[in-house]
Amino acid sequence: MDLLRFLIDFILNIDVHLGQIISTYGLLTYAILFFIIFMETGLVFTPFLPGDSLLFAAGAFAALNSLNIGLLLLILSIAAVLGDTANYWIGHFFGKKIVAHPKIPIDEEHIRETKKFFDKYGGKTIIIARFMPFIRTFAPFVAGVGKMSYGQFFSYNVIGGILWVFIATLAGYFFGNIKFVRENFSLVIIGVVLISLIPIVVEILRKKLKRNK
Repeated sequence: MDLLRFLIDFILNIDVHLGQIISTYGLLTYAILFFIIFMETGLVFTPFLPGDSLLFAAGAFAALNSLNIGLLLLILSIAAVLGDTANYWIGHFFGKKIVAHPKIPIDEEHIRETKKFFDKYGGKTIIIARFMPFIRTFAPFVAGVGKMSYGQFFSYNVIGGILWVFIATLAGYFFGNIKFVRENFSLVIIGVVLISLIPIVVEILRKKLKRNK
């Protein structure tokens, strides 16, 4: 419960926490951001870590010259691609055992939802999922379990990872320090999170309507 409260506070006040990290750790901030993005995309146990909101906030700090935007884009793109790569191979070699293990905290509903995205969009799911929390974390894992060829996965992984990092980070870079955004940063972050959840909500509503029919 304390962890949940900390994560909610971190996400909603990510500008404050990230500012403290930058002032405390300096250049090590890049390593911390790399680690968080790698974990969020690379392990099915940590889909709750901030992704979109962290990229947006990092871009906003880069606009203030607290971080270097070029270095930030490079490091976070590498983290996103390596995270999905690790997740793919975990799914490929250990996926079925992990899902079947009763003591490993994986929500099987997320696995089922991700499989449905693969059925609908095929390999493009890896790109589309980058912009959807939770699905983003489970998509490479399911690709590994489903034995998608690594060559096919890798191309989608690189394209999706770079697009996600550049769009979310540059959005923060160009818009994060507009006066209204700066003064209402917590509300903007909530908006970023809600917008990223729209595809999932639409899919849930579509399924309910289909069942009702």
